[in-house]
Amino acid sequence: MHILVTGAAGKVGQAFIAATLADPAHADTRLRALCHNRLLPETDRLSVVRGSIAEREVCRAALDGITHVVHLATCKEVPETVMDVTVKGLFWLLEEFRLSPHAKRFLLVGGDAAVGHFFHKHPAPITEDAPYMAYPGCYALSKVLEEVMVQQFGIQYDMDWTCVRAPWIMEKDDFKASLSFGDDLFGGPDWKTTVSEAEADECRRAGAVPLLRDASGRPIDRNFVHVDDLVAAISLALVAPAARQRLYNICMDEPVNYARVADYLAGTRGLPSKDIKSNYVSNWMDNSRAKSELGWRPRYDLAKLIEASWQYQRSPNDERRVWYPG
Repeated sequence: MHILVTGAAGKVGQAFIAATLADPAHADTRLRALCHNRLLPETDRLSVVRGSIAEREVCRAALDGITHVVHLATCKEVPETVMDVTVKGLFWLLEEFRLSPHAKRFLLVGGDAAVGHFFHKHPAPITEDAPYMAYPGCYALSKVLEEVMVQQFGIQYDMDWTCVRAPWIMEKDDFKASLSFGDDLFGGPDWKTTVSEAEADECRRAGAVPLLRDASGRPIDRNFVHVDDLVAAISLALVAPAARQRLYNICMDEPVNYARVADYLAGTRGLPSKDIKSNYVSNWMDNSRAKSELGWRPRYDLAKLIEASWQYQRSPNDERRVWYPG
């Protein structure tokens, strides 16, 4: 097996590469990283190609001899580049992959932005058959286009693809930082802007966490996945016969409920919480298909997610930074 990983220098890419290289079952597997802004160090089993997936020649060179692709490269809310990276780039990868005599399976890592997580209310748990419902902005639109494009290549050319759709991906102390009222916030909402400046100062001083509620006052349910669980699912879906032309929700067994988070941290660490009223909505991603067809099981539940994050000690040179694109 020779795997091309796009977006290889990102959170999931680095975790997948490290896990694959360390797995005795993959002792004969070789990997190639397609990097844009950041380069990974090459080894005897990891080669590196640098360039933009928006250029067909780069994609052709990167796919030379490749049997499997793990496509992670993406672009957040950057209208100037999002179509080049997530549409044109994916198109060239798919074109070159379908023409390759070595091609076996193309795996796309999608996102729950395609079904409007947190923004659009679904009447039932979100399965893989739920309709696309992108929320405003170019990023969510790009996630819809990615999934549709991959599926259409399967229809048009009988290409072997699979897609694992992930919600917000956590590692290290990400979850703790996602609840911060300070400038060290990871992701959103930006909690300090939802309250007065004096309240934000008090929340920071007390170590308070937000208790996010919907418009009716009910605590929000939001979907998460730990990077280790996502990497495990990628590894399974990359080779499982059942995964041919299949989409899988990869998430925790239950969404994270902000009230349960507040209760847990109050009980284990004595931390207060701050009620935050919002127009966000609760949704529940259903991971039954991945569990049934792939034999995958998430190892992280709410307690493990919190404990892993609060116990992680980030070194001064381990800066939290999200790179898009690259």
